[in-house]
Amino acid sequence: MIRPTVFFCLATLTIIAGPIFGQEDEGKQFRAVCSTTQVADFTREIGGDRWQVNCVLAPGQDPHTYEIKPGDSRLVAEADVCIQNGWHLEGHDWMLNLAKDANKPLITCVNGVKPLDFEEDGTVVEDPHAWLSPINAAIYVRNITEGLKKIDPQHSAEYDARADYYVTQLRSLHAWIQKEVNKVPRAKRVLISHHDAFQYFATTYGFKSAAPSGWSTGDEIGAGITPQRRAEVVESIRSYQVKAIFVESSVNPQVVRQIAKDAGVRVAGALYADSMGPEGSVAEKYFGMMRENVIKIVGGLK
Repeated sequence: MIRPTVFFCLATLTIIAGPIFGQEDEGKQFRAVCSTTQVADFTREIGGDRWQVNCVLAPGQDPHTYEIKPGDSRLVAEADVCIQNGWHLEGHDWMLNLAKDANKPLITCVNGVKPLDFEEDGTVVEDPHAWLSPINAAIYVRNITEGLKKIDPQHSAEYDARADYYVTQLRSLHAWIQKEVNKVPRAKRVLISHHDAFQYFATTYGFKSAAPSGWSTGDEIGAGITPQRRAEVVESIRSYQVKAIFVESSVNPQVVRQIAKDAGVRVAGALYADSMGPEGSVAEKYFGMMRENVIKIVGGLK
């Protein structure tokens, strides 16, 4: 029989001994600040409950045109690591500059991705929209995993296990997309959108991808495109000889529908590109975003 006094001593010893034997770190939560919604989603999947993940951009915001705010600097100052897409998706390298100013380590997700190029203002640059191919998304996941392990090596096995599971899911997603796009005849695989973001997706799944000449950002379309540029867009759409085009979910749909009508085509759907959907939507996570894009593309073109 254990006397009450002895039991109290043993309980006290247990409480005290926990931290002594290195358990004080089990409840520690690290902080990651991510530039975009898709990068934040990958990070949450790999970090699990050990990481608090904040995203600078809200769903629907454009990383190309984003202007940093004072609150972003405060957020980064409290972070253990910053994570960006890279290849200047973050216009004027705003995430790189935030991390550098706060002297924080920075993970760049596109490291190791084979780049596809496009011309921007007369200069050939790397297309930063690599995550729109699940094959490249797996590289993002591996880069994030290695970065988190450097900050928290004690739990490396956990991060590796989550990454392995996630990459397995990405392989299944890739196989499903291939099966779905095979419903669209090769001759009809022409993916025209206002934003030339789908080059990696198109290359992976046998589409021709392009943005109409004269069609700029969603902000310009929404604010009021000039008559000259509007005419240029309409003529460019007609030149592709397609029955349907696509836009991003953030673009003013009324303006786009009128332009499509003038060009003699229909808008087959709004696709998610630079941003995932808002919280609670079917596209709030990467897999939902990709699934919805594929359903709209296949349904619009077959």
